Amino acid sequence: MNAIALLFLIGVMLLAAEVFVPGGVLGFLGGLAMAVGCGVAFVKLGANGGMLATVTAVLLLGLTVYTELVWLPKTRLGKSMTVQTAVDGTSQPPLADADIVGRHAEAETPLAPTGFVRVDGKRYEAFSPGGFVAKGAALRVTGLDNFRLIVTKT
Repeated sequence: MNAIALLFLIGVMLLAAEVFVPGGVLGFLGGLAMAVGCGVAFVKLGANGGMLATVTAVLLLGLTVYTELVWLPKTRLGKSMTVQTAVDGTSQPPLADADIVGRHAEAETPLAPTGFVRVDGKRYEAFSPGGFVAKGAALRVTGLDNFRLIVTKT
């Protein structure tokens, strides 16, 4: 009986430690310890004792998961461990509409032959089929190519 309780205690402690040490290894070992505890209960206590140990293990697992995912995030410790702000920025420039063709653009970076241009105050990735374009050069949008503009010198 002591071995079963000890395995369950070790399992719960390893599952709880998984919150602080990510990677899944401690959670796997905790689940394994609880499963071994259930196996020992079936061998030493028979079918009824094993079922009781299994139900106890499932309840302990449920309580641990509830504590980690519902209760802990509401505490000061849990809030200090999680990101509370949202990032509103984007990592890619906006995609251009077809009506942008024919507009004037300015090279925001050198185009060699790809770089960034500014059209109507918005930044777009652009390609110059004519080769190198210096920063600040006046350009005209002549077409669209998948995710970038095709520009030529004016």
